[in-house]
Amino acid sequence: MSSPARAEAPAVSRESGRLLRYVDALREAVAQEMEADERVFVLGLDVDDHKGIQGSTLGLQARFGTERIFNTPLSEDAMTGVAIGAAIAGLRPIHVHIRMDFLMLCMNQLVNMAAKMHYMYGGTVTVPLVVRSMIGKSWGQGAQHSQGLYSMFMHVPGLKVVAPSNAHDAKGCLIAAIRDDNPVIFVEHRLLYGTEAFVDEAPFTVEFGKARIAVPGNDITLVGVSNMVVECLRAQELLSEVGISAEVLDPISLVPLDFDTILASARRTGCVLVVDNAWTTCGASAEIIARLAEATSGGDAKPIVMRRMGFAPTTCPTTPALEQTFYPNPATIASAVHSLVRPKAKAWSPAPERAVLAYQRQFRGPF
Repeated sequence: MSSPARAEAPAVSRESGRLLRYVDALREAVAQEMEADERVFVLGLDVDDHKGIQGSTLGLQARFGTERIFNTPLSEDAMTGVAIGAAIAGLRPIHVHIRMDFLMLCMNQLVNMAAKMHYMYGGTVTVPLVVRSMIGKSWGQGAQHSQGLYSMFMHVPGLKVVAPSNAHDAKGCLIAAIRDDNPVIFVEHRLLYGTEAFVDEAPFTVEFGKARIAVPGNDITLVGVSNMVVECLRAQELLSEVGISAEVLDPISLVPLDFDTILASARRTGCVLVVDNAWTTCGASAEIIARLAEATSGGDAKPIVMRRMGFAPTTCPTTPALEQTFYPNPATIASAVHSLVRPKAKAWSPAPERAVLAYQRQFRGPF
């Protein structure tokens, strides 16, 4: 049977929080910050639509008015310039681009303007801009509407990149991003929107650059990015049935990256698998593996077995059958772990039907 649609989050919130969906946590974070700070406003294509970007902006315009929640023309480059200008002028915009693919239309604004203003003006200018965008598969989004392109932004100094995997971190990271004086690329996997976690009702922040050990283990370190944390958690359950103890790490933020926690876990288990929502070439997984290789290449360092998983070097497919092969899933993750931990054993893979996650079955689209 599949795991329930509940993401792993800090146990502390089980005491004071209530179960909340990822998408509702996003909306609550925005509403609370807009209530607390009149400089915060939201702009973007269809933020005032009757579905409100899967519900993440639903009802906000009625509550805060059309001057603080408003739709934009279909011109990503121009409207990103408006958002940057507003941020420089002292406001705190949240720019919703719906899909990360569309950020390619405003790369100059984000890479050459937003990311560099603070440096170019000697620290006298800040750009407190949050850029929200969705990644990931759904129901045949295919080549131009499902790409995880966040590694492009990881490459650029001046941009922070966060990819929370559960509702608790989604709320805390979004509040932290809104309050940050630097531009933040906020990555949301569409399949996470319906997942639940315990979330405090009062405003709180999740500090960037602090990874979390979701599940402790001894045989291998699994590092998942965004929704791949959920996939790794299910793989960990399947692996435990064959006697393999996997530790699952959630980086939460990719820039800044809590490399120390990843390295400490890798040194203890002696084996690492990084699972990404993007192509492996020059991706987040490549960066983590490269840093691990550098940190453990000394003569006294204990060798660590390392591998990365992500997209094959081909365009994202549309059909469900090809998606099943293209994207890592709990079965393929568990199989890869088994081959790393027990290289001399016969190849093993769990039954595919036991690796289907509840949150994947619940998703209905259209985004």
